[in-house]
Amino acid sequence: MKKYISIDVGGTAIKYGLIGDGQILSRSTMNTEAEKGGPAVLLKVLGIAGGFFPQEEISGICISTAGMVDTEKGVITYAAPLIPDYAGTEYKKAMEERFGVPCEVENDVNCAGLAESVSGAAKGSRISLMLTVGTGIGGSIVIDGKVFRGFSGSACEVGYMTMGDSDFQTLGAASILSKKVAGWKKEPAKQWSGYRIFECAKEGDDLCLRAIDEMSDVLGEGIANICYVLNPEIVVLGGGIMAQEEFLRARIEAAIGKYLVSGIARHTRLAFAKHRNDAGMLGAFYHFRQRHPE
Repeated sequence: MKKYISIDVGGTAIKYGLIGDGQILSRSTMNTEAEKGGPAVLLKVLGIAGGFFPQEEISGICISTAGMVDTEKGVITYAAPLIPDYAGTEYKKAMEERFGVPCEVENDVNCAGLAESVSGAAKGSRISLMLTVGTGIGGSIVIDGKVFRGFSGSACEVGYMTMGDSDFQTLGAASILSKKVAGWKKEPAKQWSGYRIFECAKEGDDLCLRAIDEMSDVLGEGIANICYVLNPEIVVLGGGIMAQEEFLRARIEAAIGKYLVSGIARHTRLAFAKHRNDAGMLGAFYHFRQRHPE
């Protein structure tokens, strides 16, 4: 059985493990320490990969990462300030020179979208849209099993999509919940986690319910706008907040119906991500295998 190292680099945590026969054989996690900057993160990822050698016979290294990625060169081309000096990080070159096995790199949301398309909630669909809702909002479109990257590799960067005098992720990301509730209640934002807001909403807290309803409405409007352009068969929602499917599904479906004409809405399914925390690792592996078919 061929084994592959798969590493998912996020702004908060790095998830990693071994994959064989398309299954995750082991998984671990560590803090990214993003504030130390791109060079330090690269060293950390090299250290993670090095921990598998020489005990395991490794056939390749698969990397999912935040930021825009040149998938041909395996280089970060643009990154938000969350990881300083991350743009220019050459994962592919560093890994292949150090370990002598092929390495492939892809954006984390594209990996999540690919994972859901191949073996998750969007399996069997021809055109799927994936949105990850967290600190920001990321998007990925998969057509006939392949990620659509656009001309320069930045397709579906929907978080930056203009909405009113702001943008999609500023108005609709999960991070807006704690800011709104804390502001309305005149309390420190750190006292209001997403989990607490949903628990209070379930108990009837009017302000928590209002914040969730407003976020759901923004998500519905944003999804509708994207659907007018892409006409996906299925929209898959991921990110930690989407664990609240029972509470969010009806609200988001109603919001999509509010902004999307019925002729399109009835042909568009809404689903919640299946792979959750494993999406990045699995998607990185699927991306690797597409570039290195056996």
